[in-house]
Amino acid sequence: MIKWGIIGCGDVTELKSGPAFKKVADSDLIAVMRRDAAKAEDYAQRHNVSKWYSDANTMMSEAGINAVYIATPPSSHLEYALNALEKGFNVYVEKPVTRNAAEAKAMDAAVKKGNAKLTVAHYRRAVPMFLKVKELLDNKTVGDVRTVQIRMWQSRKPKLIADTATNWRVLPEFSGGGYFHDLAPHQLDLMLYYFGEPEKYHGFSLNQSASTPADDHVCGEILFKNGVVVNGSWCFNVAESLTTDTCEIIGTKGKITFPFFGNYVSWKTDTEEEAITFQHPQHIQQPMIEKIVAYFKNEGPNPCSIDEAVVLMDIIDAFTIPK
Repeated sequence: MIKWGIIGCGDVTELKSGPAFKKVADSDLIAVMRRDAAKAEDYAQRHNVSKWYSDANTMMSEAGINAVYIATPPSSHLEYALNALEKGFNVYVEKPVTRNAAEAKAMDAAVKKGNAKLTVAHYRRAVPMFLKVKELLDNKTVGDVRTVQIRMWQSRKPKLIADTATNWRVLPEFSGGGYFHDLAPHQLDLMLYYFGEPEKYHGFSLNQSASTPADDHVCGEILFKNGVVVNGSWCFNVAESLTTDTCEIIGTKGKITFPFFGNYVSWKTDTEEEAITFQHPQHIQQPMIEKIVAYFKNEGPNPCSIDEAVVLMDIIDAFTIPK
């Protein structure tokens, strides 16, 4: 039985992940921790969790758990992960795994040094909609992929982002950057999942609106070793009427189109044109958590390793060098 403790039972754990730990076979949510004790207690009562804490060390020492899920802002991911790994706990850590590649490499070193396991929450790898895209690619439905065009254009207060008392996502000391650091890891990780190892990548970022401390416009390119070229544009200061979330995968026989934060996949070739609408899981991380539980039990592979997350953070760093 994988007995979980959550470090940071905030918004992301309410529906996307938290309840799934009790619904997956051989998994249970034993304890939750939040620095605000009243909020930790409230969460525990609402989600039928028997133990709650305001200190992570106390939870790890007393709760009788053997795995932790780190769902705090990225600024504390490394500290909590190092602590948990040193104590021998298996770790599931939210994305972005850290604020930057240097921190991710420190986490990677800790995993390699110890005997505990770690998985990164790039959960779209297990969501049926994105697995359908992989199936289309593996089957060469649109032929050999030539280029991928990513466009994520949102207003200054994206509806994709949960409201919080403090908007830490646009405070680089907490998030590593701005909305790009919060949303792009999902997108860029899928590129790594679909196309493998990158050969080179570069980009730049700038703060056009100066409405927050973080850059709000990012551009980047990736050349993969298999010859696929990815071009990405992320802008978080456009008019509400112009918001878009699209990915177009262009091949020699057609193209695949889907949103990263939507629920459809369409494809068009010379001989067919189809579209599928998906109903996402109620707890969207549940398919990933099922794979993690199997991995922690030595019954399956790691669905997303820290090594892969280091590459992702290297790309994010390369894209967000101010110019």
